Amino acid sequence: MPMKRADVVELFTRLRELNPQPTTELAYTTPFELLVAVVLSAQATDVGVNKATRKLYPVANTPEAILALGEAGLKKYISTIGLFNAKAKNVIALCGLLVQQHGGEVPRTREALEALPGVGRKTANVVLNTAFGEPTIAVDTHIFRVANRTGLAPGKNVRTVEDTLEKVVPAEFRRDAHHWLILHGRYVCKARKPDCPDCVIRDLCRYKDKTKAT
Repeated sequence: MPMKRADVVELFTRLRELNPQPTTELAYTTPFELLVAVVLSAQATDVGVNKATRKLYPVANTPEAILALGEAGLKKYISTIGLFNAKAKNVIALCGLLVQQHGGEVPRTREALEALPGVGRKTANVVLNTAFGEPTIAVDTHIFRVANRTGLAPGKNVRTVEDTLEKVVPAEFRRDAHHWLILHGRYVCKARKPDCPDCVIRDLCRYKDKTKAT
């Protein structure tokens, strides 16, 4: 059963009190660094990506510098990340398009971002939100789980959940909503065993199989 509007407001109010200024756990200093990190993070952990980019970015943190490394050179830095061969190919192609079509700058529109190799809707939403402050909501596996489990935004696929979140999340919370939900899913509302006893929104949540304190 979907959550009532008053409960949605209360949910985000509590998450904001816990973490007033949430942000991504990916390490970055520029929109380009964030874009590359998000592309690398597909089916990988933020911790693993940060370990790789900590070595890569001091050497190459612009499209031109990564193109100068070449695909083989880039692979040396990201070989610890899953699917690194395909990701290296995408990042090199992405850098080429940024230089050719955008003057080496990360574009600020969804259409231009999604036209880049390795960039889908979720990655575009993360960049638009985190780098440029747009009120987009990127739905990953954590948000998909939390949205369905709590009753906040039930949906059978990520696009349905995203569209529902756009409708139900009040404007004042929309810019930070996906960070709060990702962190909640990552550390509290975990996939195998949610930590319901320590959850600040457990009384608002519609999940029937809440775990108990051990």
